[in-house]
Amino acid sequence: MRARQINKLLIANRGEIACRIITTAKQMGIHCIAIYSEIDRQAKHSLMAEEAYCVGQASAQSSYLMIDKIIQIAKQSQANAIHPGYGFLSENAEFALACKDNNIIFVGPPIEAIEAMGSKSQAKEIMTKAKIPLVLGYHGENQEEDFLKQQAEQIGFPLLIKATAGGGGKGMRVVNSLQDFASLLIACKRESLSSFGDDRVLLERYLTQPRHIEIQIFADCHNNIVHCFERDCSLQRRHQKVLEEAPACNFSDDLRQQMAAVAIESARAIGYQGAGTVEFLLDSDESFYFMEMNTRLQVEHPITEMITGLDLVEWQLIVAMGQPLPLKQSEIQQVGHAFEARIYAEDPANGFLPSSGLVSFLNTPTDDPYIRIDSGIKAGDQISVYYDPMIAKLIVWDKTREGARVRLKNALSKFHLAGPTTNIDFLYQLVNHDNIKNAEYDTHFIEDNLEELCVATDFIDDEILCAISFAYLNYQNKEKYINNNVADPYSPWSTTDGWRLNESSQYLLQLRYNEQTYEVLVHYQSEQIIIEHQMKEFIVSGEFLDHEIILNLNAHKMKFDWHQQGMHFTLFRGSSIWCVEVLQKTNPNGTHFERSKFKGSHAWHPDRHSGQCWR
Repeated sequence: MRARQINKLLIANRGEIACRIITTAKQMGIHCIAIYSEIDRQAKHSLMAEEAYCVGQASAQSSYLMIDKIIQIAKQSQANAIHPGYGFLSENAEFALACKDNNIIFVGPPIEAIEAMGSKSQAKEIMTKAKIPLVLGYHGENQEEDFLKQQAEQIGFPLLIKATAGGGGKGMRVVNSLQDFASLLIACKRESLSSFGDDRVLLERYLTQPRHIEIQIFADCHNNIVHCFERDCSLQRRHQKVLEEAPACNFSDDLRQQMAAVAIESARAIGYQGAGTVEFLLDSDESFYFMEMNTRLQVEHPITEMITGLDLVEWQLIVAMGQPLPLKQSEIQQVGHAFEARIYAEDPANGFLPSSGLVSFLNTPTDDPYIRIDSGIKAGDQISVYYDPMIAKLIVWDKTREGARVRLKNALSKFHLAGPTTNIDFLYQLVNHDNIKNAEYDTHFIEDNLEELCVATDFIDDEILCAISFAYLNYQNKEKYINNNVADPYSPWSTTDGWRLNESSQYLLQLRYNEQTYEVLVHYQSEQIIIEHQMKEFIVSGEFLDHEIILNLNAHKMKFDWHQQGMHFTLFRGSSIWCVEVLQKTNPNGTHFERSKFKGSHAWHPDRHSGQCWR
């Protein structure tokens, strides 16, 4: 391969991976060109690049999957290289060929390698010839239902039906008995045809307690192949990864060397170049089996970067330019432990249903050498229904696994987003689970413990009610201050003690959360705010620092993050979130309220509170 310098790089992707690639390319002095769909016009990746071009309409089929249009933009912008990222066209041999035909460097493996690994059945045939260990199964071309049923009986149950062109957990069904085979085969073929335009399947024995271990490999055009150690990706839901860690736990050096050697041999068998990941199933008896090879950068590549100190995107660009790998195998070392949590706009308590909408507030942990956030989302962006709902990847490192786990738990408690429903609290519960602490889990762990991990916040406790009420009063006072153009901070208009001309000093607030309505009585006494709810009374004071409330509740001080949009107030405490709507504020002048709802001498009564309260 003749060495070629990359001068202008077009990133044929969007979101966090596009931002990730742009960051490294800029550090290497490479001019970056972004593409964006019509609804991504103000997306973070389109603003980071030196140039950006609209590639089409909102849907991926009309934008990020349009090979001809992307090649046209590359030629128009004089880009001499294209990085496909992951997803979309990253493993599309037709796209790689179009780049080659137009004399554009494709930052990825050779076309032949993409084709060889693009079909799971063909990949397994190649690995069989290379004597790579495989799970017992059928990977042939005969797709007749009766024939597949006979193969299933020979393999035995439980059995996995898997789309040969599949990925991301789509086109997969677990079959526990022969009686279920026909119906699940039809369902799997239907989903595979819809998702990939190909209904062919393969069959393989389903391991009951496997771990999902993958080896990061890198190869150049000078016959050098190295591995960058392993990642454990066993924590999955619906065959989609949720939480990854590196290195794998309970994983001997001998097993590591065996698996890495097989991964390198797998890459050599197809003449591989660039970044690739060889995925294995590891059984409880330490037997391991080739599952598939991903001919691209993986979503979870940052944890490998954290433990090795390498920049894998930089390596991709170096290899694409025809240069040798920067390091030999003996020079690649791993230090410490890293986790990656995938933060999605989805509802774990509702079957992980994707969520969409405006990100009205986003406050994340501070980036430092131990915490990294890869994201393509900023406050004010829309989470669209057209693309994968990933918000960010939260990556942490520490010297020990337990140190990294605690760091991830703390970072999740500081990752606050108002808008679409997210899986942040689910991830927090997962990281805090005893089995995760003890590194005792397999690929079925989330499915088997889903109810325990989905802790729904169905109600508001008194602390949250008081904090929301206090935030509302602060917002209301600011609004009156602005609307009345008050410049004097000592004016009664700017006080927070309840004084309002011709208004009562007590209010009944109605708050709605999770389809429930709560009523609290708020009134003032001297320097204090009194909040009453269900026969309990709270003396409340506090201060506001940007998006933080420091609340003093009956002499108990606590902190919350908060965000307000209209009459909706979002409160964050750790990984929990409450979005509460203030329905109305009633000025109870001359109105009778049931005494049973409130308590004590401060409860409002028309005979007792007829005047104003003003210090």
